[in-house]
Amino acid sequence: MKKSVLCFLLLLFIQMGFAQSNLLWQGYFSYNEIKDVSESTTAVFAASENALFSKNIATSQIKTTNTIDGLSGETISALYHSATFNKTIVGYENGLIIVINEADGRMLNVVDIINKQLPSNIKKINHFMEFEGIAYVSCDFGIVQFNLATMQFGDTYFIGTNGAEIIVNQTTLFNGFIYAATNNGVKRADISNKNLVDFSQWETIAAGNWSGVATLGSDLFAVNTSGYIHKYDASANLFMGYLALSSSVLDMRATAGYLILTTLNSIYIYNSQMVLVRQINTNQITASTPSFNCATIIGDSIFIGTKEDGLITTSISSVTTFENTTPIGPSRNNIFALQATSNSLWTVYGDYTVDYNPYDLDSYGVSKFSATGWLNIPYEKVLGAKSMTRITVNPSNENEVYVSSFFSGLLKIENDEPKILYNQTNSGLESLTFVGPNYIDVRINGAAFDKSGNLWVTNSRIKNGLKVLKSTGQWQSYPMDNILDLAIDNSFGRIAIDKNGTKWLTTNRDGIIGFNESNNKFKKITTGTDTGNLPIADVRAVAVDTRNQLWIGTAKGLRILSNVGSFLSEDKLTTNSIIILEDNLAQELLYEQFITDIVVDGANNKWIGTADSGIFLVSPNGQETKYHFTTTNSPLPSNVINDIDINSVTGEVFIATAKGLVSFKGVSTAANDDLSNAYVYPNPVRPEYQGTVKIAGLLDKANIKITDIEGNLVYETTSEGGTIEWDTTAFGKYKVASGVYMIFISAQDGVKTKVKKVMIIR
Repeated sequence: MKKSVLCFLLLLFIQMGFAQSNLLWQGYFSYNEIKDVSESTTAVFAASENALFSKNIATSQIKTTNTIDGLSGETISALYHSATFNKTIVGYENGLIIVINEADGRMLNVVDIINKQLPSNIKKINHFMEFEGIAYVSCDFGIVQFNLATMQFGDTYFIGTNGAEIIVNQTTLFNGFIYAATNNGVKRADISNKNLVDFSQWETIAAGNWSGVATLGSDLFAVNTSGYIHKYDASANLFMGYLALSSSVLDMRATAGYLILTTLNSIYIYNSQMVLVRQINTNQITASTPSFNCATIIGDSIFIGTKEDGLITTSISSVTTFENTTPIGPSRNNIFALQATSNSLWTVYGDYTVDYNPYDLDSYGVSKFSATGWLNIPYEKVLGAKSMTRITVNPSNENEVYVSSFFSGLLKIENDEPKILYNQTNSGLESLTFVGPNYIDVRINGAAFDKSGNLWVTNSRIKNGLKVLKSTGQWQSYPMDNILDLAIDNSFGRIAIDKNGTKWLTTNRDGIIGFNESNNKFKKITTGTDTGNLPIADVRAVAVDTRNQLWIGTAKGLRILSNVGSFLSEDKLTTNSIIILEDNLAQELLYEQFITDIVVDGANNKWIGTADSGIFLVSPNGQETKYHFTTTNSPLPSNVINDIDINSVTGEVFIATAKGLVSFKGVSTAANDDLSNAYVYPNPVRPEYQGTVKIAGLLDKANIKITDIEGNLVYETTSEGGTIEWDTTAFGKYKVASGVYMIFISAQDGVKTKVKKVMIIR
C-alpha cells in the first residue's frame, strides 16, 4: 500500500511539474493519424498517435491536448469519453491509462496495468465499455475493471483456457451478460456474477478469432477477423452468419441508433433494422485518398478517423460533402530533420536506418511553419524526391530552400514552390554505381552554405563525395577516394563549416573529414590515439562553437577538437573527451551515448540530442549539465532525438523526436548590437509561475545587477549571448519577497546602459 501511495505521489508531482513548466514549452504535433474516436452529445473526441483533440459541435471550437499538457508520448490505442462522469479515458499500447477531467483539465496517470507482472507486449488497451460507473477495459491479456468514480482498479479477468491470457478486442452488454470478442472465441458471463475472476464462469458462444462485438437495440452482433458479421440467436445461444463484408473490419461500434463498421476502404452504416443507410468509400473523398480507421456518429454527422488524413466529417444525408476538421500541424510526428530561421521552421520526414539504409522510402513531402501557420507541401509536388533527410535555408535569402534527398538528389524550393530536383542528369550529383548502371540512387545528405553563398553537399557511396553548387550556378566535385578507406561503402551525415572555411564532414566509417579548398587538402579524424582519438569511427553530429572548438558526436560518445584552426597548421588532429566530476568521481561527459545532434546556442551552450536518452544542455565548456530533458521530467514525447535547431532571434529551441516536435523557450538567443530592445519576461511574475525570469535583448558580456526598490543587491551576473535567467532568489539563498525590482544593464565597456523593472507577486 505504501508503495502504491508513493508511486501515485510521484506521478502527481511529475504531472504538476509539467503544468508549472509548460509556459516554457510549445507543442507542434501532427493530428493526422487517428487511432480512435469517441463522442458526447455536444462534442467529438479524437485520438491521434500521441495527442488528442475535440470539436464542439455547436461552436466548432477545437481543443488540442498533447504532452505539453501532460499526456504521455507513448502510442495511443483506445479512447472513450464518459458523459456521465465528464471524463475522457485514454488507453495506450504499453498499458498506461490517462484519465482527463474535462471540467478542469486535470489528468491522472494510472499505471496499474503497466505494473502488472505480465509480458510487456500483451498490455495493450483495445477498448473501453462503461456500465454502472465501471469501465471494462479490454486488453491483450484479458479484461480489467476500472471504477470511474474512485479512479481505482477492480478485478482482472483472465478468460482464456484454464485462465490463460487472451486478447480481448471489445466487450458489450446484452440482456444482462457481458460479451467479449477475443482471439479465441466470443465469450460471455453474467454481469451480476461476483466471481467473474473465475475463468470457468465464462462460456464460449462462438469459436474463432473475433475483432468486435456490439449491441444494437434488441440485437447483438459480432464480426470475425475476416469481416463476416454474425447475429446472435438467443434461442439457440449461438451466433449465426449474417453478412459478409469484402475485407476485415478495423472498428465496430453501435452509437446513436446505428451500427458502424469501418474497413480500410469503406464505412458501412446500418440502422436499427440493419438496413444499410450509408456506405462511404475512400474514392468518394476527392480531396485526398484516405485510409479509414474508425468512425462515429453524433446526430446526423459522421466523423471518420483516417490513418494519415486526420478527421473527416460528412453527414448521413449528404453523399458528396466532406470536410476535414483536423487541427493544422506537420504532416506526421516522426520528423527526421528541421531547420529554423528567424521567421519560419522547415521540417522533413524522410529517414534512413542506423546503417544509412534509405529503403523505407517515404512519401510525406515537406512542411513549413510560420506566422500564418503550417504549410504542408505534399509528396505529389516535390518532383519525386524521396527520403528527404536535411533542409538547408539560404542565409542570404530565406525564400530559397534546399532539401537533401538520400535517394533522389537535391530539391530546390523557391517561394514555397518546388522548382527543380538536382540529380545525376542535370547537375554534378552522382548516382551510386556498384549495384549496376541502370540503378539510380543519388544519396545527398549534409549540406551547408559558406560565406560566399556556395552550397556544399555530401554525396554518399561514390568516389567524388563532396560537391559544391557555387553561387554562379556551377557545380564542382572533389574526389575523396584517397582519404576514405572505401568510398563506395561510405555514407555521409551532417556537415559544418568553420570561420576559416574548412568543411567538416561526418561519416559512418571514417570518422570526421576536414577539407579546405584554399590548400585543397583533406584530413581525417578517426579512432586511435595517433589518428584522432575518437571512440568510434561512426560520427553522427558536428558543430563549431563561438570559441572555434569543434564538437563531435559519435555513436559512442563525445569528443572536442580544441581549435578548428589546427586544420591549417597541424598535420595530425587529435580530439579529447570532456572529463567532469560527478559524485566526486571523474567521468567522461556523455560516455558511450549515441549522439544524434549538437547545436550551439547564442550563449555558446551546447544542446546535445541522443538516440535514446533525451536531450542535454551543457555549459560552454561542458562542465555543467544545465538541463537533461527526458520523457519522465519534461513534455518530450520521446527520448529518441532526431534533430535540433534554434531560432536565434527568439531563442526557441526546436526538438524533433521520433514521436513529435516540441520546443523549449530557453535562453538561447544571440547577442544584440545594442540594448534598445532589452526586455523582461514574464512581467509581472505571478504567484502560480514557477519558472525563471528572463532578461533578453542583451549585449554579449553585459553586466546585469538586480536590486530591490531600496537598492539592496539581490543578483548579479554577466551575459553570454542575448538572454540571462534569474531564479528570483537572492543569490540562490531564498526567494525574494513581493515587490518591484530594478534591473541595471550595462555593456562591458560601460558606455551603453539600460534600466528595467520587474514586479514579483508572491
